[in-house]
Amino acid sequence: MHAIRAASTALLGAATLALAAPLSVAADGAPAPNPQAARAKAPGDFLVSPAVVAPGGRVTLSAPGCASTATASAGIFDTVTIAPGSAATATVDIDAKRGAVYTVSFNCTGGVQGSVDLTISGFPTPTPTPTPTASSTLLPPPRGVQGGLGGSVGPGAWTIAAGGAMVLAAAGGAVFVVRRRAAAGRRG
Repeated sequence: MHAIRAASTALLGAATLALAAPLSVAADGAPAPNPQAARAKAPGDFLVSPAVVAPGGRVTLSAPGCASTATASAGIFDTVTIAPGSAATATVDIDAKRGAVYTVSFNCTGGVQGSVDLTISGFPTPTPTPTPTASSTLLPPPRGVQGGLGGSVGPGAWTIAAGGAMVLAAAGGAVFVVRRRAAAGRRG
């Protein structure tokens, strides 16, 4: 019986240590080696949408692999700054070569870099409307889990009475067991 209790205690201690080790490493305040957004698949996760666009068309650029500000640049539009957790829009130059594939280069403030190909289609777009070359859209911050009232409603009178009754019953049971063992000890 003693060996089972000792083995259980050792396993529980090892499991606690194994689960606490990553927390202690993360809590030491050292920066992450590759800072990235929570929803990012991996550092360098960059998106260009659509992947095929006509000259004069607009593309949406985002860098969910960056936890900091990023820039996107290509030879067919001006350099665009992308705020963390947002996307930016760029207008492709009207004189972009049809059928060509251009490389959009992304660069995060933290040093993460990457590129995505952008293909120019062979079909002209309707007359482009004059729009700014780049704009950005901020996404709302995550709101967390909607967990109900969260203790803002206190216990009612019935709940307090039931809890008090259970505490009294447990105390009475403990007194009964202790007195019974004491009486059995005096007899034996």
